[in-house]
Amino acid sequence: MNSRAFGAVVTSSPQSPLPQDARSLAATARAAGAACEQVQVAELVARARAAQRTFAIAGQRTLDTAASAAAWAIMEPARNRQLAELAVADTGLGNVDDKIQKNFRKTLGLLRDLHGRRTTGVIAQDAARGIVEIARAVGVVAAITPSTNPAATPANKIINALKCGNAVIVAPSPKGYSACALLLRFIHAELAKASLSPDLVQMLPAPISKAATAALMQQVDLVVATGSQANVRMAYTSGTPAFGVGAGNVASIVTASADLADAAQKIARSKTFDNATSCSSENSVVIEDAVYAPMIEALRAAGGVLLDEAQKRALQAVMWVDGKLSAQCTAKSAQVIARLAGLASVAAQQPAFLMVEETGTGADHPFSGEKLSPVLTVYRARDFVDAMSLVERLYAYMGAGHSVGLHGGDPAQAVQLGQTLPVARVIVNQAHCFATGGNFDNGLPFSLSMGCGTWGKNNFTDNLGFRQYLNVTRVAYPIAAVVPEVDDLLADYFGRFGR
Repeated sequence: MNSRAFGAVVTSSPQSPLPQDARSLAATARAAGAACEQVQVAELVARARAAQRTFAIAGQRTLDTAASAAAWAIMEPARNRQLAELAVADTGLGNVDDKIQKNFRKTLGLLRDLHGRRTTGVIAQDAARGIVEIARAVGVVAAITPSTNPAATPANKIINALKCGNAVIVAPSPKGYSACALLLRFIHAELAKASLSPDLVQMLPAPISKAATAALMQQVDLVVATGSQANVRMAYTSGTPAFGVGAGNVASIVTASADLADAAQKIARSKTFDNATSCSSENSVVIEDAVYAPMIEALRAAGGVLLDEAQKRALQAVMWVDGKLSAQCTAKSAQVIARLAGLASVAAQQPAFLMVEETGTGADHPFSGEKLSPVLTVYRARDFVDAMSLVERLYAYMGAGHSVGLHGGDPAQAVQLGQTLPVARVIVNQAHCFATGGNFDNGLPFSLSMGCGTWGKNNFTDNLGFRQYLNVTRVAYPIAAVVPEVDDLLADYFGRFGR
C-alpha cells in the first residue's frame, strides 16, 4: 500500500502494520469500491434482463440465428486469427496455430451438436405417459472463463446460452480480458446483422476483480464456471445455481496389448496441443512393465525427451516455487521450459515434450499433479490391475472425476476402468485432449468444460452443453391408471427370503 495515500505520517511495512485510522480508511475504501462494483454489475444485469425477456419468446428461429451469429463471429478465418494472436500475446499461454484450430473445431462441433435441436416451446411429447416437455430459458447466465482459452471457452458458453434463449455476461480472467472483449465486439457485429440486441452478450468491465465476479454470480440466474478451483468454489457458494468443473490431472494407461507407436503418437499430440493448456491433456502415462522399455522408445520417437534424475530435480525447482506450480512454465513450449530449467543440452534436442519418471504420488511428488505444460510423468506398473491402482492413487491426490485414457486391445478393460475408477469418461485409443471434449470420431458432445461428478465436487458428469442452460417444464395429463401387484414387484425377494 502506498503510504502517501494517507499522508506522509502514515507508514506501512510487513513488520509495521497500518495504524488503526489507516486500516479503517482502507476498509472504507474497499467497501466503497465493492459497492460501486455492485452497482455496475446491477446495471449490466438489468440490461441483460430487458433484452432477454423479449429474446426468450422470439421463437426457435431467432434463438438459432443468435447462436449462429456468435459461432460465425469466432469461426470466420480472419477474426479467428486475430483472436488467437491476441490471446497468445496477452496471456503468454499456448500457441497461435493450435488456438486457431481449437476456436474453429470446438465451435464447428458445437454447431453440429445444436443443429436441429429444439430449445424453446414443446420439445417432447409422450402420449403413453401423458407428459409434454416444454423448454424454458433460465434467464441471465454468468459465464466464468479461464485465461487458457480466452476466446474458445467464452464462445462455447455464449452459443449454448443464446441457443436456449438466455442472455449471458462473461467474467473473463484478467489476462484473457482483451481477447474476450474482441470476441464480444465480433459477436455484436454479427448480432447487429440480425437486429438482435448487443445486451444479450456482455462482459464485466476492466479491471476484472473478484468482487465484481462475485457480485455477478450473486445477481444472475445461473453460473457456469470453468477455470481455477477457486472460481468454481466461489460459484458454488454464490447462492446462485451453478455448474462448475473439477480439476484436471489426466492419466493414460498403456497396456501390453496396445499398438505402441499409435499410442505414443496420440499421447504426444494430446500432450503438446496448444502447449497443454487443456485440462484434458495427459499429465501422466502409466505403462505396463511388459512394454515399458519399447513404449518409452516410442514416446522418444514421437518427440519426447526423458530426463535423468539431476535434470528432473532442476525441472522441479523451476516448475514449483514454494510448493506452488509456477506460472513461468505454464503453457510454454518444452524448449522454453528446458531453457528456464537450465537444461541447455535438452533444449538443443528440440523436444516436443519432456518426460520424467516417477514412482510416488501426492504433494511430496509434485510431478504426480497437474502441470499445464508439455511435461509428461511416466509410471511403470506391474500389470493392468497395478496400473488401475496407481491411477486411483493419482486421482486421490488430484483430478478425481475427470477422465482416464486407455491404450490397448481389450475392450473389457475400458468397462472395468469405468466401473472402478472415479472418472466420468474413459477415452479408448484416442488422443485424449481432443477426444474428451468431443471429437468428430467419437460420440461425446463438444465442450470445453467437463463435469467431474461428486468425485470432483461437481453436480454433473456430462460435458457441459445446452441442456445445462435450460429449464424444462412438464405438463402431466391424466392417463389410465395401472396399479401393479405387490407379488409381481417383490417376487424375486419373496422367493429368496420369504415374506
